[in-house]
Order: sequence, then structure tokens, then C-alpha cells
Amino acid sequence: MPHRPRTSILLPVFNAVETLPTCLRSIQRQTDPDWECIVIDDGSSDRGFDVAREFSATDARFRLFDRRHRGLVPTLMDGVDHCRGRFVARMDADDWMHRDRIAAQSAALEGNPALAAVGSRVRIFPRRDLRDGMRAYEHWLNSIDSPPKIRAEAFVECPIAHPSLMIRSEVLRAHPYRDCGWAEDYDLVLRLLAAGLELDVVPRRLLAWRDRPERLSRTSETYSIQRFTACKAAHLASSFLSNSNGYALWGYGGTGRSLQHALRQRGKRPSTILELHPGRIGNTIAGAPVVHPDEWLRSPQQRLVVSVAGATARAEIRAALDRAGLCDGIDYVCAA
Repeated sequence: MPHRPRTSILLPVFNAVETLPTCLRSIQRQTDPDWECIVIDDGSSDRGFDVAREFSATDARFRLFDRRHRGLVPTLMDGVDHCRGRFVARMDADDWMHRDRIAAQSAALEGNPALAAVGSRVRIFPRRDLRDGMRAYEHWLNSIDSPPKIRAEAFVECPIAHPSLMIRSEVLRAHPYRDCGWAEDYDLVLRLLAAGLELDVVPRRLLAWRDRPERLSRTSETYSIQRFTACKAAHLASSFLSNSNGYALWGYGGTGRSLQHALRQRGKRPSTILELHPGRIGNTIAGAPVVHPDEWLRSPQQRLVVSVAGATARAEIRAALDRAGLCDGIDYVCAA
């Protein structure tokens, strides 16, 4: 009977011949040797599969599968079918992992049976061309260090970098990847949280996450800001706002306006808009009266969606709502 490894590393590949050798070497040097790597090539036109074959020729833990090109989500779903491990670790072909990644994350899952999945901190590279916005995103992502923080930040952005995710195989099979026209990783995380499952982050930088212009998240409409907003709206409508068609919306800048439009498509309309801008208070926007937050807080009637860009502003709003006795995730959510 073949050995069942503790961890299956799920690695979809498409035209990644330049970065794949570094990725595979980082997997091969893991301090925990009890893994298999499912390399599933999605119809590449380069020599990437030949590179993977060279690794598998000397290391049987690399298991190779190729298929005609169908896209990332079908490739991931096919790859999961080949995973034999108790845990499934996602990996991308243009990244590389710290040598302790598999050991640290599998230990976290084994040490806490309540956890469904864990991520890790990341370091985005190459640093030379990293813009301020990406540095701020990295800082935000690495500040998430607990299950409550993951829940609190879930509607701001995806709180776990997908290539850093390790998940119990039975959980992933119960909540499989799906193609809804938006980011499959964000969709998965939001579904796991909606199901009441616990997610955590190993507080170490265990993934080097490559940022480059041709990255899928930069080139595909599926990962655009508009589709991310649509994903948030769909999950807000089916979870936090499921019991009411009305809600209060704090903020009507570009972020709040986009989210309001996306929620309206889900049958959710703001009953009140909270704004600090004196020129808007007393007016009507999107059919809802605009009031100062202090006025609304004197008698909060409905659940509140805070759609304000900027971590500092959100922290100040959270503090004000907490002082008013409102509970994050129950009475309000931040969705920027």
C-alpha cells in the first residue's frame, strides 16, 4: 500500500518555465520530508513540464499530471482529486517557500484540531520595484495574526495570501474551489468563514510572493477590483445582511459607492448613509437620507457596513463603534 504523505502541495503550472525551478527547489528542501507535490500542468506551451519531469525523475514525491488548457479553477479541482495528504498546501509556480513552511503549518493544524486552515506571513518580491500601495498591502496582510483578526478583516481584502494557505483535505473537499467569475481564493476564504470554520495565520514569513506585471491577478478580469467588490457583495448579502434588505452604510466615497451598487444588484439597499462631509449631511443619496454618524449612533436600527478606505480611518471608526457598544461582525462589518 503506497505511503500516504501528511501534506500534499498543490501546484498548478501554466507557462512558468522561468520561475518553476526555484519554486520546486524550495519545495524539495523542506525540513519536513513527509510531503508530495502534485504538479498539474494546465496545457503549457513552454518547457515547464519538462523541468518538473527532471525533478520527478530523482524525487518520487513530485507527482506530475498534464492536461489540455482549461484555466486555473478546473486545474485546481483536478489537482485536489490527486492529493492524498491529510493537509493540502497551495503553492504557485512563480513563488518560493521558506524551508520550514510545511513543518510549521502542519504543526499548527495538528496542534489545534479546531483550525480548518492556516496561512502565513509573506514577503513580496522583487523589492526594487515595489510601489507604496503594495508595501502597504503587505504590511496590512502581515498584521493579521489571529482568527478574530481574520474575521474582522475578511471583507476588507482577502486576509490570507492564497499561495500561503494550508487546509485540511476534508475541509477543502467539502468546500471545493468554484468558478463564479471572481477570485477563487477569496471566495473560498469567505465561504469557510461563513460556515463557521476557524482560520489562523502562522506568524512567520513562510512565503516569498512574486509580484510581476504578467501575474494573473493583474491581467485577468476575474481579479479586478470590480469583481472583488462583486464577491464581497455576494457574501455580505448571503451572510451578514441575509436577514434584511436594508442596511446602514458608513462612507460614500469611491469605495462605498461601488459596494452600494454591487449590493443593490443583490437586492440590498441602504436605508441610511453615514457621512462626515458637511455638504452631504441632510441630503439624499441613492434614495437614503445622509446623516452624521453621531446622529445614527444615538439609535442604531440596522446592521452597519463600514466602507471607508484607509486602515487608520477604519481603526478610528471601529473604536467609535466599540465605544457605542456595537460588536464587530454582529452589528457592523468593515468592507473596504
